[in-house]
Amino acid sequence: MRILFLFSLIIICSSYPITHEFDSWSVSLAVLMVQHFSKLAAPASGAVAPAISLTDNALKHLNKMRSERNEELCLRIGVKQGGCSGMSYTMDFEDKANTRPDDSIIEYNGFVIVCDPKSLLFIFGMQLDYSDALIGGGFSFKNPNATQTCGCGKSFAAEM
Repeated sequence: MRILFLFSLIIICSSYPITHEFDSWSVSLAVLMVQHFSKLAAPASGAVAPAISLTDNALKHLNKMRSERNEELCLRIGVKQGGCSGMSYTMDFEDKANTRPDDSIIEYNGFVIVCDPKSLLFIFGMQLDYSDALIGGGFSFKNPNATQTCGCGKSFAAEM
């Protein structure tokens, strides 16, 4: 099923360069498909993986950061143009009430991640990890759609 989904997204987006604005029909179709697959919980044995997943280390660190703020927050993950490789990752906490109707909402072991539909086209299947190593520590993105990444790991290129 995931292969069919990704194949459909590739067909929709194959003629669009990264800088091209998607037409509303393509975005609407992609949103519906992404929302359908993004409502999955953390994968159980044999289940389909969520659109964005977290390692145990990332989940633990994000929960710690969220609890320090004493608010009902979710994590917004996205991409924007810029960075060494052409696109860079964005990540920030936001109030759950600020989610937009076209956002994909992914619940991962009780932790809520939101992502706008255009960004999700570039990071579908990504895994967010965290390391507290002194050198090279922090969050890292394992993005199966990245065709090139920067040495810092915070920017990437993708072909659609």
